[in-house]
Order: sequence, then C-alpha cells, then structure tokens
Amino acid sequence: MTAAALAVSIKGVLEIDGRFCLLRNDRGEWELPGGRPEPDEEPQAACLREIAEELGLKVELAHILDSWRYRVLPDRHVLIVTYACRPLAGVRPRVSDEHVEYGLFAPAEIEALVMPAGYKASIRRYLDSPPRS
Repeated sequence: MTAAALAVSIKGVLEIDGRFCLLRNDRGEWELPGGRPEPDEEPQAACLREIAEELGLKVELAHILDSWRYRVLPDRHVLIVTYACRPLAGVRPRVSDEHVEYGLFAPAEIEALVMPAGYKASIRRYLDSPPRS
C-alpha cells in the first residue's frame, strides 16, 4: 500500500437523548457522521464542518475516541479518526443529500446494524468514556 492510497476521514460519535446518530449511505450501511478534511483543514474543524453539512447540527468536540484503518477495497484504505461529540442545544438532525437517511439508535441496537466494526468499537469507547458536561 502506498501513502497515496490511504485517505483520512474524521467522524463524530454523537449521542442525542441517549441514542446515537448514524447516517445510512447509498450502499445500505450505517456510518458515523463526518468525512474528509479539506486541504489545510484541521481534523477538529473538518469534523465540525462535516456534521453541520450532513446533519445541520452544531456540535462541540470533546476528545478523540479512536483511530483505525478501514479497508474499503483491496487496494483502498481509509484512516478513520473518531471524536466524542456533544450536540449544542435546540436543533434536531436532518439528512443532507449525501445520505439516504439518518437514525437515532439506542446502544443495544448498534451491534445488529450493518456498519463497519470500527464504528461500533468507537461507539463502545464512547460509552466507556462519554464527554463530560
């Protein structure tokens, strides 16, 4: 694998009223909100921007939860970095045209969802060390 083949994606683990906010992509998989940083964009800024674009939400980042490599295709990998997030008051999520739908899932529902194991692990890490108010 060459360095050029490793993309980066910054994701947020966002809990709203005891449920986790996930997005369903056009492949039928659930994923955490977030995406690739723009050139010269800091990871934290990318996470805030992507969540605002994908869900219409403003959030506050707490701490890094996890990082892991996701094999998208045999020759394509993405480095995923996840942050614990807190929603700022008042606004409910809405889905952008980048995804099919959003859902709010109780922790007990997460394991049964079709989504990469690394996202599930990041949610478990969040449950072990949630953001402090």
